[in-house]
Amino acid sequence: MTREQLDSALRHAVILGTLAVLLIPAARGSSDWLGWLPLWLVGMPLAAWWSLRGFPLPQVAVQGLRRRRPQALRRRARRARAPLPAARRA
Repeated sequence: MTREQLDSALRHAVILGTLAVLLIPAARGSSDWLGWLPLWLVGMPLAAWWSLRGFPLPQVAVQGLRRRRPQALRRRARRARAPLPAARRA
């Protein structure tokens, strides 16, 4: 199975699992053998698909990591200006 075929299969599994959870009330429940069914119908195929794609972060998350807030900049500047406390001598 090639990477493209696996990508397509996982995409279809995510779509079908999501439709099952939305349209079939029993798919929103829990099973004694499997546990919580939406995890297996939607969550696990999504995690596999995300890992196949190399764990890309959404653009919103990447932009949030790069942005420095004014308070963080002020704190960093204040720490750089404050003198270090002198060591006590015994």
